[in-house]
Amino acid sequence: MGDKSGQSPLRTYKSLDEEGLFGSAELPKRPTGSLVMHSMAMFGREFCYAVEAAYVTPVLLSVGLPKSLYSMVWLLSPILGFLLQPVVGSASDHCRARWGRRRPYILSLGLMMLLGMAMYLNGDAIISALIADPRRKPIWAISITMIGVVLFDFAADFIDGPIKAYLFDVCTHRDKERGLHYHALFTGLGGALGYLLGAIDWAHLELGRLLGTEFQVMFFFSSLVLTLCFIIHLCSIPEAPLRDVAKDIPPQQAPQDLALSSDKMYEYGSIEKVKNGYVNQELVLQGGKTKNPAEQTQRTMTLRSLLRALRSMPPHYRCLCISHLIGWTAFLSNMLFFTDFMGQIVYHGDPYGAHNSTEFLIYQRGVEVGCWGLCINSMFSSLYSYFQKVLVPCIGLKGLYFMGYLLFGLGTGFIGLFPNVYSTLAMCTLFGVMSSTLYTVPFTLIAVYHHEEQKQRALGGGPDGSGRGQGLDCAALTSMVQLAQILVGGGLGLLVNTAGSVVVVVITASAVALIGCCFVALFVRYVD
Repeated sequence: MGDKSGQSPLRTYKSLDEEGLFGSAELPKRPTGSLVMHSMAMFGREFCYAVEAAYVTPVLLSVGLPKSLYSMVWLLSPILGFLLQPVVGSASDHCRARWGRRRPYILSLGLMMLLGMAMYLNGDAIISALIADPRRKPIWAISITMIGVVLFDFAADFIDGPIKAYLFDVCTHRDKERGLHYHALFTGLGGALGYLLGAIDWAHLELGRLLGTEFQVMFFFSSLVLTLCFIIHLCSIPEAPLRDVAKDIPPQQAPQDLALSSDKMYEYGSIEKVKNGYVNQELVLQGGKTKNPAEQTQRTMTLRSLLRALRSMPPHYRCLCISHLIGWTAFLSNMLFFTDFMGQIVYHGDPYGAHNSTEFLIYQRGVEVGCWGLCINSMFSSLYSYFQKVLVPCIGLKGLYFMGYLLFGLGTGFIGLFPNVYSTLAMCTLFGVMSSTLYTVPFTLIAVYHHEEQKQRALGGGPDGSGRGQGLDCAALTSMVQLAQILVGGGLGLLVNTAGSVVVVVITASAVALIGCCFVALFVRYVD
Protein backbone atom coordinates (compact mmCIF):
# COMPACT_ATOMS: atom_id res chain seq x y z
CA MET A 1 0.00 0.00 0.00
CA GLY A 2 1.69 3.20 -1.13
CA ASP A 3 1.27 6.76 -0.07
CA LYS A 4 0.86 9.32 -2.87
CA SER A 5 3.29 11.70 -1.21
CA GLY A 6 6.00 9.08 -1.42
CA GLN A 7 6.36 8.77 2.34
CA SER A 8 6.32 5.36 3.95
CA PRO A 9 2.86 4.80 5.47
CA LEU A 10 2.32 4.54 9.19
CA ARG A 11 -0.70 2.59 10.37
CA THR A 12 -3.24 3.34 13.05
CA TYR A 13 -6.59 2.00 14.21
CA LYS A 14 -9.95 3.00 12.83
CA SER A 15 -13.35 1.88 14.04
CA LEU A 16 -15.87 0.45 11.64
CA ASP A 17 -19.61 -0.05 11.74
CA GLU A 18 -20.62 -3.30 13.39
CA GLU A 19 -22.78 -4.28 10.52
CA GLY A 20 -19.88 -3.47 8.27
CA LEU A 21 -19.77 -1.72 4.95
CA PHE A 22 -18.51 -4.99 3.59
CA GLY A 23 -19.33 -8.53 4.61
CA SER A 24 -15.93 -9.48 5.97
CA ALA A 25 -16.26 -6.95 8.80
CA GLU A 26 -19.12 -8.74 10.51
CA LEU A 27 -18.68 -10.81 13.62
CA PRO A 28 -20.33 -14.24 13.62
CA LYS A 29 -23.49 -14.92 15.57
CA ARG A 30 -22.49 -16.55 18.84
CA PRO A 31 -24.29 -19.77 19.79
CA THR A 32 -26.25 -19.84 23.03
CA GLY A 33 -23.79 -22.33 24.52
CA SER A 34 -20.88 -19.91 24.09
CA LEU A 35 -22.82 -17.09 25.77
CA VAL A 36 -23.80 -19.40 28.64
CA MET A 37 -20.15 -20.44 29.06
CA HIS A 38 -19.14 -16.78 29.02
CA SER A 39 -21.71 -16.07 31.77
CA MET A 40 -20.23 -18.67 34.12
CA ALA A 41 -17.74 -16.09 35.39
CA MET A 42 -20.66 -14.10 36.80
CA PHE A 43 -22.03 -17.25 38.43
CA GLY A 44 -18.73 -17.97 40.18
CA ARG A 45 -18.17 -14.34 41.17
CA GLU A 46 -21.65 -13.93 42.67
CA PHE A 47 -21.44 -17.30 44.45
CA CYS A 48 -18.28 -16.13 46.20
CA TYR A 49 -19.87 -12.76 46.95
CA ALA A 50 -22.77 -14.53 48.68
CA VAL A 51 -20.37 -16.64 50.72
CA GLU A 52 -18.56 -13.49 51.78
CA ALA A 53 -21.83 -11.80 52.75
CA ALA A 54 -22.78 -14.80 54.90
CA TYR A 55 -19.41 -15.45 56.56
CA VAL A 56 -17.21 -12.37 56.59
CA THR A 57 -18.76 -10.84 59.73
CA PRO A 58 -18.51 -14.09 61.75
CA VAL A 59 -14.91 -14.51 60.50
CA LEU A 60 -13.92 -10.99 61.53
CA LEU A 61 -15.57 -11.44 64.91
CA SER A 62 -13.89 -14.81 65.43
CA VAL A 63 -10.39 -13.35 64.99
CA GLY A 64 -11.15 -10.45 67.35
CA LEU A 65 -11.19 -7.50 64.92
CA PRO A 66 -11.76 -4.24 66.87
CA LYS A 67 -14.92 -2.34 65.94
CA SER A 68 -12.80 0.73 65.17
CA LEU A 69 -11.30 -1.12 62.16
CA TYR A 70 -14.61 -2.24 60.64
CA SER A 71 -15.05 0.92 58.57
CA MET A 72 -11.51 0.64 57.24
CA VAL A 73 -12.11 -2.93 56.07
CA TRP A 74 -15.26 -1.98 54.16
CA LEU A 75 -14.04 1.35 52.76
CA LEU A 76 -10.48 0.53 51.68
CA SER A 77 -11.45 -1.79 48.83
CA PRO A 78 -14.06 0.48 47.17
CA ILE A 79 -11.73 3.50 47.47
CA LEU A 80 -8.96 1.59 45.68
CA GLY A 81 -11.45 0.29 43.13
CA PHE A 82 -12.89 3.72 42.38
CA LEU A 83 -9.42 5.19 41.83
CA LEU A 84 -7.91 2.32 39.84
CA GLN A 85 -10.85 0.83 37.93
CA PRO A 86 -10.61 3.21 34.94
CA VAL A 87 -6.83 2.70 34.84
CA VAL A 88 -7.25 -1.07 34.48
CA GLY A 89 -10.04 -0.56 31.94
CA SER A 90 -7.83 1.67 29.80
CA ALA A 91 -4.89 -0.74 30.17
CA SER A 92 -7.02 -3.63 28.91
CA ASP A 93 -8.10 -1.52 25.90
CA HIS A 94 -4.46 -1.40 24.78
CA CYS A 95 -3.17 -4.72 26.11
CA ARG A 96 -1.06 -6.56 23.52
CA ALA A 97 -0.78 -9.92 25.27
CA ARG A 98 -0.81 -12.96 22.98
CA TRP A 99 -3.85 -14.36 24.79
CA GLY A 100 -6.02 -11.31 24.06
CA ARG A 101 -6.78 -8.01 25.72
CA ARG A 102 -9.29 -8.90 28.47
CA ARG A 103 -8.55 -12.49 29.45
CA PRO A 104 -5.13 -11.83 31.03
CA TYR A 105 -6.78 -9.32 33.38
CA ILE A 106 -9.70 -11.64 34.11
CA LEU A 107 -7.33 -14.50 34.95
CA SER A 108 -5.18 -12.30 37.20
CA LEU A 109 -8.17 -10.89 39.07
CA GLY A 110 -9.69 -14.37 39.42
CA LEU A 111 -6.48 -15.61 41.06
CA MET A 112 -6.57 -12.59 43.38
CA MET A 113 -10.13 -13.50 44.37
CA LEU A 114 -9.03 -17.05 45.14
CA LEU A 115 -6.09 -15.82 47.21
CA GLY A 116 -8.30 -13.36 49.09
CA MET A 117 -10.81 -16.09 49.98
CA ALA A 118 -8.02 -18.39 51.13
CA MET A 119 -6.72 -15.65 53.43
CA TYR A 120 -9.97 -14.51 55.04
CA LEU A 121 -11.60 -17.95 55.39
CA ASN A 122 -8.42 -19.72 56.56
CA GLY A 123 -6.44 -16.86 58.10
CA ASP A 124 -6.80 -18.08 61.65
CA ALA A 125 -5.84 -21.66 60.73
CA ILE A 126 -2.85 -20.47 58.67
CA ILE A 127 -1.49 -18.34 61.51
CA SER A 128 -2.06 -21.11 64.06
CA ALA A 129 0.05 -23.44 61.93
CA LEU A 130 2.87 -20.93 61.36
CA ILE A 131 3.12 -18.97 64.63
CA ALA A 132 3.46 -20.59 68.02
CA ASP A 133 3.57 -17.44 70.15
CA PRO A 134 0.02 -16.94 71.52
CA ARG A 135 0.61 -13.19 71.99
CA ARG A 136 1.44 -12.66 68.31
CA LYS A 137 -1.29 -14.92 66.91
CA PRO A 138 -4.24 -12.49 67.26
CA ILE A 139 -2.43 -9.61 65.57
CA TRP A 140 -1.31 -11.73 62.64
CA ALA A 141 -4.72 -13.43 62.33
CA ILE A 142 -6.49 -10.05 62.20
CA SER A 143 -3.97 -8.72 59.66
CA ILE A 144 -4.19 -11.74 57.34
CA THR A 145 -7.99 -11.80 57.52
CA MET A 146 -8.30 -8.05 56.82
CA ILE A 147 -5.91 -8.27 53.87
CA GLY A 148 -7.89 -11.23 52.52
CA VAL A 149 -11.22 -9.39 52.73
CA VAL A 150 -9.82 -6.27 51.05
CA LEU A 151 -8.05 -8.30 48.35
CA PHE A 152 -11.16 -10.34 47.57
CA ASP A 153 -13.46 -7.31 47.42
CA PHE A 154 -10.95 -5.40 45.32
CA ALA A 155 -10.60 -8.18 42.73
CA ALA A 156 -14.30 -9.12 42.69
CA ASP A 157 -15.34 -5.50 42.13
CA PHE A 158 -12.64 -4.95 39.48
CA ILE A 159 -13.34 -8.05 37.44
CA ASP A 160 -16.81 -7.00 36.30
CA GLY A 161 -15.43 -4.36 33.90
CA PRO A 162 -13.07 -6.67 31.94
CA ILE A 163 -15.76 -9.37 31.78
CA LYS A 164 -18.27 -6.95 30.23
CA ALA A 165 -15.64 -5.52 27.86
CA TYR A 166 -14.67 -9.09 26.80
CA LEU A 167 -18.33 -9.77 25.94
CA PHE A 168 -18.60 -6.53 23.96
CA ASP A 169 -15.37 -7.24 22.09
CA VAL A 170 -16.33 -10.61 20.65
CA CYS A 171 -20.07 -10.27 20.05
CA THR A 172 -22.38 -8.52 17.62
CA HIS A 173 -24.76 -5.91 18.97
CA ARG A 174 -27.63 -8.40 19.27
CA ASP A 175 -25.41 -10.99 20.96
CA LYS A 176 -24.26 -8.36 23.45
CA GLU A 177 -27.85 -7.93 24.60
CA ARG A 178 -28.35 -11.69 24.81
CA GLY A 179 -25.08 -12.08 26.68
CA LEU A 180 -26.00 -9.42 29.25
CA HIS A 181 -29.29 -11.21 29.95
CA TYR A 182 -27.41 -14.47 30.50
CA HIS A 183 -24.98 -12.60 32.77
CA ALA A 184 -27.87 -11.38 34.92
CA LEU A 185 -29.46 -14.84 34.94
CA PHE A 186 -26.32 -16.59 36.18
CA THR A 187 -25.50 -13.78 38.59
CA GLY A 188 -28.80 -14.44 40.36
CA LEU A 189 -28.35 -18.22 40.30
CA GLY A 190 -24.82 -17.96 41.69
CA GLY A 191 -25.95 -15.68 44.51
CA ALA A 192 -28.90 -17.93 45.37
CA LEU A 193 -26.70 -21.04 45.54
CA GLY A 194 -24.13 -19.21 47.65
CA TYR A 195 -26.76 -18.04 50.14
CA LEU A 196 -28.29 -21.54 50.31
CA LEU A 197 -24.95 -23.20 51.06
CA GLY A 198 -24.17 -20.45 53.58
CA ALA A 199 -27.44 -21.16 55.42
CA ILE A 200 -26.52 -24.82 56.03
CA ASP A 201 -25.09 -25.70 59.45
CA TRP A 202 -21.97 -27.50 58.21
CA ALA A 203 -20.45 -27.85 61.68
CA HIS A 204 -22.82 -30.73 62.48
CA LEU A 205 -22.41 -32.53 59.16
CA GLU A 206 -19.80 -35.09 58.15
CA LEU A 207 -18.09 -32.76 55.65
CA GLY A 208 -17.71 -30.10 58.33
CA ARG A 209 -16.09 -32.56 60.71
CA LEU A 210 -13.81 -33.82 57.93
CA LEU A 211 -12.51 -30.40 56.86
CA GLY A 212 -12.39 -28.89 60.35
CA THR A 213 -14.76 -25.92 60.44
CA GLU A 214 -17.58 -24.50 58.34
CA PHE A 215 -15.15 -21.81 57.12
CA GLN A 216 -12.99 -24.50 55.50
CA VAL A 217 -16.09 -26.15 54.02
CA MET A 218 -17.16 -22.90 52.37
CA PHE A 219 -13.63 -22.28 51.09
CA PHE A 220 -13.66 -25.75 49.52
CA PHE A 221 -16.94 -25.07 47.70
CA SER A 222 -16.04 -21.48 46.79
CA SER A 223 -12.62 -22.31 45.37
CA LEU A 224 -14.04 -25.27 43.43
CA VAL A 225 -16.93 -23.27 41.94
CA LEU A 226 -14.77 -20.23 41.17
CA THR A 227 -12.04 -22.29 39.48
CA LEU A 228 -14.42 -24.30 37.31
CA CYS A 229 -16.49 -21.26 36.34
CA PHE A 230 -13.48 -19.21 35.30
CA ILE A 231 -11.94 -22.05 33.30
CA ILE A 232 -15.22 -22.38 31.39
CA HIS A 233 -15.45 -18.60 30.96
CA LEU A 234 -11.91 -18.17 29.64
CA CYS A 235 -12.44 -20.97 27.10
CA SER A 236 -15.87 -19.73 25.98
CA ILE A 237 -15.15 -17.38 23.03
CA PRO A 238 -11.76 -16.90 21.31
CA GLU A 239 -10.16 -13.48 21.67
CA ALA A 240 -7.40 -12.42 19.30
CA PRO A 241 -4.42 -10.37 20.49
CA LEU A 242 -4.31 -6.74 19.43
CA ARG A 243 -1.20 -7.12 17.30
CA ASP A 244 -2.67 -9.95 15.18
CA VAL A 245 -4.71 -7.58 13.05
CA ALA A 246 -1.56 -5.83 11.84
CA LYS A 247 -0.17 -8.98 10.29
CA ASP A 248 -3.41 -10.71 9.27
CA ILE A 249 -4.86 -8.00 7.01
CA PRO A 250 -3.40 -8.09 3.48
CA PRO A 251 -2.20 -4.75 2.06
CA GLN A 252 -4.76 -4.81 -0.72
CA GLN A 253 -7.56 -4.73 1.88
CA ALA A 254 -6.43 -1.42 3.32
CA PRO A 255 -9.22 0.96 4.23
CA GLN A 256 -8.02 3.58 1.70
CA ASP A 257 -8.93 1.15 -1.05
CA LEU A 258 -12.41 0.93 0.48
CA ALA A 259 -13.02 4.69 0.59
CA LEU A 260 -12.76 4.93 4.35
CA SER A 261 -9.80 7.30 4.50
CA SER A 262 -9.73 9.70 7.44
CA ASP A 263 -7.16 11.65 9.37
CA LYS A 264 -8.77 10.89 12.73
CA MET A 265 -7.51 8.18 15.00
CA TYR A 266 -9.83 6.02 17.08
CA GLU A 267 -8.21 3.77 19.61
CA TYR A 268 -10.95 1.73 21.13
CA GLY A 269 -12.82 -1.41 20.29
CA SER A 270 -12.07 -5.04 19.79
CA ILE A 271 -10.42 -7.38 17.38
CA GLU A 272 -10.74 -10.90 16.08
CA LYS A 273 -8.51 -12.65 13.59
CA VAL A 274 -9.36 -12.43 9.93
CA LYS A 275 -8.21 -16.02 9.56
CA ASN A 276 -11.78 -17.08 10.33
CA GLY A 277 -13.12 -14.96 7.49
CA TYR A 278 -14.01 -11.77 9.35
CA VAL A 279 -12.46 -8.81 11.05
CA ASN A 280 -13.92 -7.29 14.19
CA GLN A 281 -15.77 -4.09 13.39
CA GLU A 282 -14.04 -1.86 15.88
CA LEU A 283 -10.38 -2.04 14.95
CA VAL A 284 -9.42 -2.03 11.28
CA LEU A 285 -6.04 -0.85 10.12
CA GLN A 286 -5.91 2.40 8.21
CA GLY A 287 -3.08 4.31 6.58
CA GLY A 288 -2.37 7.77 7.86
CA LYS A 289 0.06 9.81 9.87
CA THR A 290 0.29 8.84 13.49
CA LYS A 291 2.74 7.74 16.10
CA ASN A 292 4.28 4.34 16.38
CA PRO A 293 1.64 1.97 17.86
CA ALA A 294 3.89 1.03 20.80
CA GLU A 295 4.49 4.70 21.57
CA GLN A 296 0.77 5.36 21.13
CA THR A 297 -0.11 2.65 23.65
CA GLN A 298 2.43 3.99 26.11
CA ARG A 299 1.09 7.52 25.69
CA THR A 300 -2.47 6.38 26.20
CA MET A 301 -1.56 4.73 29.48
CA THR A 302 -0.30 7.91 31.13
CA LEU A 303 -2.46 9.37 33.88
CA ARG A 304 -2.82 12.68 32.06
CA SER A 305 -4.17 11.08 28.88
CA LEU A 306 -6.47 8.85 30.95
CA LEU A 307 -7.95 11.85 32.77
CA ARG A 308 -8.29 13.64 29.44
CA ALA A 309 -10.23 10.68 28.06
CA LEU A 310 -12.57 10.66 31.06
CA ARG A 311 -13.11 14.41 30.83
CA SER A 312 -13.93 14.06 27.14
CA MET A 313 -16.60 11.46 27.87
CA PRO A 314 -19.81 12.55 26.09
CA PRO A 315 -22.60 13.94 28.32
CA HIS A 316 -24.88 10.94 27.80
CA TYR A 317 -22.15 8.59 29.11
CA ARG A 318 -21.75 10.85 32.12
CA CYS A 319 -25.49 10.87 32.81
CA LEU A 320 -25.55 7.08 32.58
CA CYS A 321 -22.76 6.87 35.17
CA ILE A 322 -24.69 9.20 37.50
CA SER A 323 -27.86 7.14 37.17
CA HIS A 324 -25.83 3.98 37.89
CA LEU A 325 -24.40 5.65 40.99
CA ILE A 326 -27.89 6.59 42.21
CA GLY A 327 -29.19 3.08 41.61
CA TRP A 328 -26.36 1.31 43.38
CA THR A 329 -26.47 3.77 46.30
CA ALA A 330 -30.15 2.94 46.82
CA PHE A 331 -29.65 -0.80 46.33
CA LEU A 332 -26.64 -1.13 48.64
CA SER A 333 -28.26 1.05 51.30
CA ASN A 334 -31.01 -1.52 51.60
CA MET A 335 -29.11 -4.75 51.01
CA LEU A 336 -26.15 -4.13 53.34
CA PHE A 337 -28.47 -3.46 56.27
CA PHE A 338 -31.28 -5.81 55.30
CA THR A 339 -30.54 -8.68 57.69
CA ASP A 340 -30.02 -6.20 60.53
CA PHE A 341 -33.35 -4.57 59.62
CA MET A 342 -35.07 -7.95 59.78
CA GLY A 343 -33.54 -8.76 63.15
CA GLN A 344 -34.13 -5.42 64.84
CA ILE A 345 -37.24 -3.90 63.23
CA VAL A 346 -39.26 -6.82 61.88
CA TYR A 347 -38.48 -9.34 64.65
CA HIS A 348 -37.85 -6.76 67.41
CA GLY A 349 -34.64 -8.44 68.52
CA ASP A 350 -31.64 -6.89 70.26
CA PRO A 351 -28.19 -7.41 68.70
CA TYR A 352 -26.50 -5.98 71.81
CA GLY A 353 -28.22 -8.25 74.32
CA ALA A 354 -26.56 -11.14 76.13
CA HIS A 355 -25.92 -14.05 73.78
CA ASN A 356 -28.16 -16.36 75.81
CA SER A 357 -30.98 -13.79 76.13
CA THR A 358 -34.32 -14.14 74.37
CA GLU A 359 -33.90 -10.77 72.62
CA PHE A 360 -30.58 -11.79 71.08
CA LEU A 361 -31.90 -15.19 69.94
CA ILE A 362 -34.88 -13.44 68.35
CA TYR A 363 -32.47 -11.11 66.56
CA GLN A 364 -30.49 -14.09 65.24
CA ARG A 365 -33.71 -15.64 63.98
CA GLY A 366 -34.48 -12.42 62.13
CA VAL A 367 -31.03 -12.42 60.55
CA GLU A 368 -31.54 -16.01 59.34
CA VAL A 369 -34.88 -15.09 57.78
CA GLY A 370 -33.19 -12.06 56.23
CA CYS A 371 -30.69 -14.40 54.54
CA TRP A 372 -33.60 -16.28 53.00
CA GLY A 373 -34.90 -12.93 51.80
CA LEU A 374 -31.59 -12.30 50.05
CA CYS A 375 -31.89 -15.74 48.46
CA ILE A 376 -35.36 -14.81 47.18
CA ASN A 377 -33.84 -11.62 45.76
CA SER A 378 -31.21 -13.60 43.86
CA MET A 379 -33.68 -16.14 42.50
CA PHE A 380 -36.13 -13.51 41.30
CA SER A 381 -33.27 -11.54 39.76
CA SER A 382 -32.52 -14.58 37.59
CA LEU A 383 -36.16 -15.02 36.62
CA TYR A 384 -36.62 -11.36 35.80
CA SER A 385 -33.50 -11.29 33.64
CA TYR A 386 -35.17 -13.92 31.46
CA PHE A 387 -38.44 -11.97 31.20
CA GLN A 388 -36.56 -8.80 30.29
CA LYS A 389 -36.15 -10.13 26.76
CA VAL A 390 -39.94 -10.27 26.48
CA LEU A 391 -40.46 -6.84 28.04
CA VAL A 392 -37.90 -4.91 25.94
CA PRO A 393 -39.97 -4.90 22.71
CA CYS A 394 -43.01 -3.70 24.70
CA ILE A 395 -41.62 -0.97 26.97
CA GLY A 396 -38.07 -0.47 25.69
CA LEU A 397 -34.90 0.10 27.69
CA LYS A 398 -36.30 3.31 29.15
CA GLY A 399 -39.33 1.49 30.49
CA LEU A 400 -37.15 -1.29 31.97
CA TYR A 401 -34.80 1.19 33.61
CA PHE A 402 -37.61 3.33 35.03
CA MET A 403 -39.64 0.34 36.24
CA GLY A 404 -36.68 -1.20 38.07
CA TYR A 405 -36.02 1.97 40.07
CA LEU A 406 -39.74 2.63 40.68
CA LEU A 407 -40.60 -0.86 41.97
CA PHE A 408 -37.55 -0.90 44.23
CA GLY A 409 -38.36 2.56 45.62
CA LEU A 410 -41.98 1.64 46.32
CA GLY A 411 -41.05 -1.75 47.81
CA THR A 412 -38.42 -0.43 50.21
CA GLY A 413 -40.69 2.44 51.22
CA PHE A 414 -43.49 -0.04 51.99
CA ILE A 415 -41.42 -2.30 54.25
CA GLY A 416 -39.97 0.76 55.99
CA LEU A 417 -43.41 2.11 56.83
CA PHE A 418 -45.13 -1.26 57.44
CA PRO A 419 -42.53 -3.81 58.64
CA ASN A 420 -43.91 -7.33 58.57
CA VAL A 421 -42.25 -10.70 58.03
CA TYR A 422 -44.35 -11.90 55.11
CA SER A 423 -44.70 -8.56 53.33
CA THR A 424 -40.95 -7.95 53.67
CA LEU A 425 -40.11 -11.33 52.15
CA ALA A 426 -42.60 -10.66 49.36
CA MET A 427 -40.93 -7.31 48.64
CA CYS A 428 -37.61 -9.13 48.19
CA THR A 429 -38.89 -10.07 44.75
CA LEU A 430 -38.81 -6.35 43.86
CA PHE A 431 -35.22 -6.18 45.07
CA GLY A 432 -34.52 -8.85 42.44
CA VAL A 433 -36.04 -6.61 39.77
CA MET A 434 -33.67 -3.81 40.75
CA SER A 435 -30.68 -6.16 40.89
CA SER A 436 -31.34 -7.52 37.40
CA THR A 437 -31.91 -4.00 36.07
CA LEU A 438 -28.57 -2.74 37.40
CA TYR A 439 -26.71 -5.68 35.90
CA THR A 440 -28.21 -5.39 32.41
CA VAL A 441 -29.74 -2.07 31.31
CA PRO A 442 -26.75 0.29 31.91
CA PHE A 443 -24.33 -2.02 30.10
CA THR A 444 -26.83 -2.54 27.28
CA LEU A 445 -26.96 1.23 26.89
CA ILE A 446 -23.14 1.36 26.77
CA ALA A 447 -23.25 -1.20 23.95
CA VAL A 448 -25.96 0.82 22.17
CA TYR A 449 -23.92 4.04 22.46
CA HIS A 450 -20.84 2.36 21.01
CA HIS A 451 -22.90 0.78 18.25
CA GLU A 452 -24.30 4.19 17.30
CA GLU A 453 -20.84 5.79 17.32
CA GLN A 454 -19.46 3.04 15.10
CA LYS A 455 -22.20 3.69 12.57
CA GLN A 456 -21.44 7.41 12.54
CA ARG A 457 -17.70 6.83 12.07
CA ALA A 458 -18.28 4.31 9.29
CA LEU A 459 -20.21 6.99 7.41
CA GLY A 460 -17.33 9.45 7.80
CA GLY A 461 -18.63 11.50 10.72
CA GLY A 462 -18.95 11.06 14.44
CA PRO A 463 -16.91 12.16 17.41
CA ASP A 464 -13.32 11.24 18.13
CA GLY A 465 -12.99 8.62 20.85
CA SER A 466 -10.04 10.52 22.35
CA GLY A 467 -8.52 7.35 23.74
CA ARG A 468 -11.70 6.03 25.33
CA GLY A 469 -12.45 2.41 24.67
CA GLN A 470 -15.13 -0.06 25.65
CA GLY A 471 -12.92 -1.29 28.48
CA LEU A 472 -12.56 2.23 29.85
CA ASP A 473 -16.28 3.01 29.51
CA CYS A 474 -17.28 -0.26 31.21
CA ALA A 475 -14.74 0.42 33.96
CA ALA A 476 -16.01 3.98 34.47
CA LEU A 477 -19.55 2.62 34.80
CA THR A 478 -18.49 -0.16 37.16
CA SER A 479 -16.49 2.27 39.31
CA MET A 480 -19.81 3.88 40.26
CA VAL A 481 -20.48 0.75 42.32
CA GLN A 482 -17.34 1.44 44.35
CA LEU A 483 -18.30 5.09 44.75
CA ALA A 484 -21.72 3.98 45.98
CA GLN A 485 -20.04 1.67 48.51
CA ILE A 486 -17.95 4.59 49.75
CA LEU A 487 -21.04 6.79 50.14
CA VAL A 488 -23.05 4.06 51.87
CA GLY A 489 -20.20 2.90 54.13
CA GLY A 490 -19.21 6.42 55.10
CA GLY A 491 -22.64 8.00 55.43
CA LEU A 492 -25.27 5.50 56.51
CA GLY A 493 -23.51 4.50 59.72
CA LEU A 494 -23.61 8.12 60.84
CA LEU A 495 -27.23 8.37 59.72
CA VAL A 496 -28.23 5.31 61.78
CA ASN A 497 -26.41 6.62 64.85
CA THR A 498 -28.15 9.97 64.49
CA ALA A 499 -31.64 8.52 63.96
CA GLY A 500 -31.19 5.66 66.42
CA SER A 501 -32.89 3.11 64.15
CA VAL A 502 -32.09 1.20 60.97
CA VAL A 503 -35.52 2.10 59.59
CA VAL A 504 -33.93 5.32 58.34
CA VAL A 505 -31.71 3.23 56.03
CA VAL A 506 -34.67 1.63 54.27
CA ILE A 507 -36.49 4.96 53.94
CA THR A 508 -33.32 6.55 52.56
CA ALA A 509 -32.97 3.73 50.00
CA SER A 510 -36.56 4.31 48.92
CA ALA A 511 -36.07 8.08 48.56
CA VAL A 512 -32.84 7.69 46.56
CA ALA A 513 -34.46 5.12 44.24
CA LEU A 514 -37.43 7.40 43.56
CA ILE A 515 -35.03 10.26 42.78
CA GLY A 516 -33.31 7.84 40.41
CA CYS A 517 -36.67 7.25 38.66
CA CYS A 518 -36.83 10.92 37.76
CA PHE A 519 -33.20 10.97 36.66
CA VAL A 520 -33.38 7.94 34.34
CA ALA A 521 -36.58 9.32 32.80
CA LEU A 522 -35.31 12.86 32.21
CA PHE A 523 -31.55 12.73 31.73
CA VAL A 524 -30.47 9.31 30.46
CA ARG A 525 -30.30 9.09 26.67
CA TYR A 526 -31.99 6.19 24.91
CA VAL A 527 -31.47 5.20 21.27
CA ASP A 528 -34.35 3.72 19.28
